[in-house]
Amino acid sequence: MQQTIAIVGIHTGIGKTLVSAVLAEAWEADYWKPVQSGTEERDCETVRALVSPLPDRIHPERFLLTTPVSPHEAAKIDNKTFGLDDFVIPITARTLLIETAGGVMSPMTQDKTMADFAAHFRLPVVLVSQNYLGSINHTLSAIESLRVRGISILGLIMSGHPNPASELFIEQYSGCSIIGRVPWMENPNPESVKAAAAGIGRPV
Repeated sequence: MQQTIAIVGIHTGIGKTLVSAVLAEAWEADYWKPVQSGTEERDCETVRALVSPLPDRIHPERFLLTTPVSPHEAAKIDNKTFGLDDFVIPITARTLLIETAGGVMSPMTQDKTMADFAAHFRLPVVLVSQNYLGSINHTLSAIESLRVRGISILGLIMSGHPNPASELFIEQYSGCSIIGRVPWMENPNPESVKAAAAGIGRPV
């Protein structure tokens, strides 16, 4: 049976796309972003440029929206309407990583969030966190938002610079383990992604 994992973040702009590329490299997984807002810098093309080439491992977006804003707003601008049932998860022989947009509670459709998307398709998630002032609150709130929907959290990936004190509190309070770290990269490239992937194992 295909293993499908949602990559969700505690906030926007914390490196989910880079983390997705590192995990795709580490696990030889496929990648899919269901909805992309903004056509100039598509996340699927970023991932394609960073991971080892495998046939058909980068799947096209179900909805490609023109304006780089929240998907529900971008859909209005493009005069498009879609719900969770309009998404069809790609079929692959490999693990499939699904990168969501924004944070856990960011809108996916006009009335559903990224967390609702994961719950709808019964997807386990890897939660991407980052250390900044307020990130403990954001991380723990994200974990509770996922758990209240019955979503399985496979583990946390820390993106960027480490903060041992914050990370220890998050692990001890939530019971979620940090399963990997992706360092800050000024100019990510296939070599740096491969180096980061070498330090990440698969979640149990």
